[in-house]
Amino acid sequence: MHLDDLDRNILRLLKKDARLTISELSEQLKKPESTIHFRIKKLQERGVIERYTIILGEQLKPKHLALIVLEVGKPVIEDFLERYISYISSTLSALPGVLFVAKSGEDKIIALVGKNNKDELVKFIEENITSIPNLKHIQIFPITEIKKGEDLTGFLAEV
Repeated sequence: MHLDDLDRNILRLLKKDARLTISELSEQLKKPESTIHFRIKKLQERGVIERYTIILGEQLKPKHLALIVLEVGKPVIEDFLERYISYISSTLSALPGVLFVAKSGEDKIIALVGKNNKDELVKFIEENITSIPNLKHIQIFPITEIKKGEDLTGFLAEV
């Protein structure tokens, strides 16, 4: 998909603040309002802009995060592996504090978990993750510092 400099600049500004009005964008980009309006409409029609959303502030972001990699053991009937991974993923996705769940490869699930303090996080992992049956291996990576994508937790956090 081709995006020119103006499209990229509009997207860059809207990523920083989706509340910007067309006149504010027009002023910052030194382009007519009609041009900005037309470009935003086209970006929406092409699916480049799907929706506008909010990122929750520090008060609602989880303060302690862990990236967890679950390797699922193959069941006796191997055809059930895909269904079992789907079941685990769905179950994890429904838990409060689980911010992200994805499948990796044939037998791995990756989850990003967040809680307000370290004890809550450890307890949550012990009660909800390590107790999942038929796991071959669990790797827990506590996140101590985020270099890029810090807003991601505010985007993914539940209220």
